[in-house]
Amino acid sequence: MSAPILAKPQLRGLLAKRLRIHIMAAFALSLGCATMYKFGVAEPRKRAYQDFYRRYDSLKDFEEMYQAGVFQYGK
Repeated sequence: MSAPILAKPQLRGLLAKRLRIHIMAAFALSLGCATMYKFGVAEPRKRAYQDFYRRYDSLKDFEEMYQAGVFQYGK
C-alpha cells in the first residue's frame, strides 16, 4: 500500500489572494455600517431637529424665561 499523494499547498500569491478577499469584505462591511448609521441615527436626528424648530417660538420662550426671572443682572 502506498500513501495517498497530498496536493501541493498554494504558497505563491496566497497573501494577495487572501488580502483581496479581506479588503472586499471590509469595504462591504463598512459600507453597510455607514448606511445603517445614516438611516438609523442621522436621518431621525435631522427630522427631530426640523420638527423642533418648525414648532419653536423664540418670543414665547423668551417671555417664559423673563417671567421666571432668568434674565437678572448684578447691581
